[in-house]
Amino acid sequence: MLVGPALWAHQKGSSELKESEARAQYMAESTSQSSDPAKGEELRDLVQRFMASLAEFSRRLPFDVDLQKLCSITTLAALAITLAFAWKLLRTPPEQQRRQRRRPSSSPNLSINNLHSDTSLQSSEVCSSSGDSRAQCAVNEFFQPVELALEQLVRHKLNEGRKVTCRLLGVVLDETTPEELQKQATVRSSVLEVLLQIAKFCDVYLMERVLDDESGERVLSALDDSGVFTAGGLIRDKVLFCGTENGRISFVRQLEPDWHVDTNAEIIHQLTRFIKYLLHVTPDRPQNTASNVFISTSLEQFFGDLDQR
Repeated sequence: MLVGPALWAHQKGSSELKESEARAQYMAESTSQSSDPAKGEELRDLVQRFMASLAEFSRRLPFDVDLQKLCSITTLAALAITLAFAWKLLRTPPEQQRRQRRRPSSSPNLSINNLHSDTSLQSSEVCSSSGDSRAQCAVNEFFQPVELALEQLVRHKLNEGRKVTCRLLGVVLDETTPEELQKQATVRSSVLEVLLQIAKFCDVYLMERVLDDESGERVLSALDDSGVFTAGGLIRDKVLFCGTENGRISFVRQLEPDWHVDTNAEIIHQLTRFIKYLLHVTPDRPQNTASNVFISTSLEQFFGDLDQR
């Protein structure tokens, strides 16, 4: 009986995945046999935690990941880490052992202040007391959460995007309606840093619907006073105004950005087929959104939080 190409490819992928997992299991078992059982358990735990961390990280990315390829890459990474930690565990640090033998006993009348100030030192000494604890400390340090700078977070979220269009009302400005712009325009201070970071990597266009020319001048004056034009990020000529919501849609489609940021759900829906990524800024959580639409309460919340979807 002939097997279809799709079924044959699926079976081939499954067999390769099983072979990779078998190699990883064999390497972990052989490494654990060369040391004591406790070290083997720690190595297996390390491999499992590493694979789980990669799977969790792949789910946070703003694009789809081929899970079969991820498993193959994860298996290779797990093998490399297993070998590295096996080499580290099998080493015997004689100098460290000699330092431990020469360490004087602690005085029994230490003050409470000294105990608090030496907490970090004592924890490091505990980590170096034996081979098993050294391995556990290495595992814990490896999986410690990494604090990324805002520039790194923005670059990660942009996902190699090079052009961004963004609505002003409700995103960059405190005002939420064109009628409010007839009276005043106020730039949100919390969004400035993120906006300038985005401008480092992308061509940024700001746009809004206004009811009169005076509203547009008021917006430009507020942006100028905030310093976004003099900071070397945004360009005054790339702040666009229109008289209708459809005019904003036309702007976006003509510019063809990688990202568009808006507060209008209908505009987000209409642009879903044409724009690679869309950020819907809203306090609510809309249901049944497209896979390329991201939801956040603000621009700075989305680009400043690694876990924000």
